[in-house]
Amino acid sequence: MSHSPRLIPVAEPANPEATVLVLHGGASREDDPAVSPTQLSVLRMVPIAKRVGRSGRRRLAVYRLLNSTRGWDTRHTPVDDVDWAITQLQERMPAGLPIGLVGHSLGGRAALLAGDRADVRSVVALNPWVYPTDGDLDLSGRRVLIAHGTDDRVAIPAKSEAAAQNVARTADLSYVRVAGGKHAMLRRGRTFERLAAEFTASCLLDDREPSDLVRQVLAARAPLQL
Repeated sequence: MSHSPRLIPVAEPANPEATVLVLHGGASREDDPAVSPTQLSVLRMVPIAKRVGRSGRRRLAVYRLLNSTRGWDTRHTPVDDVDWAITQLQERMPAGLPIGLVGHSLGGRAALLAGDRADVRSVVALNPWVYPTDGDLDLSGRRVLIAHGTDDRVAIPAKSEAAAQNVARTADLSYVRVAGGKHAMLRRGRTFERLAAEFTASCLLDDREPSDLVRQVLAARAPLQL
């Protein structure tokens, strides 16, 4: 049985100045490959999406993407769903409106791999499940934040740091180690939310004054621990 991706609106201001696409993670399941709106990997992105909307102060259109299938099927990956979603947003919004991607786990990987798409200006990858070679992309002109919990035992932080070194060859990259953070982001959840929201708003809204947290992140010349 085939399934289709879906866009869930979180914030739809009348005159948005940028668009944010929030991407979930979640492992595959052979018995039921369909993505459920109530699965934990989807639900954990709801507060992050809402925080991004609040940070945008009615200037950011925010949508959550529900993937067509769970996990990472090499025949049709979450990156394909991101491509579909970006096309949908470009058709709905004024031409050239900047796009920000925010993803967790496999969604973080999808965000990085789709970061070179047209109109994408910023990428946030939270506890991304990546391979070091996932950073072998030309993300020139993008600002990228990778935030990884130091106690993540599902997605290994060392792999995202290796990918970050590759990303930094072309992109303006910031890497944050979230002390004590685990994969599900239940511990230090507000730190992950705040990083994603404030970084994204700062990147997408040209006249937005960076918060003290974003200034600290952007000023760091090496991985920063919070």
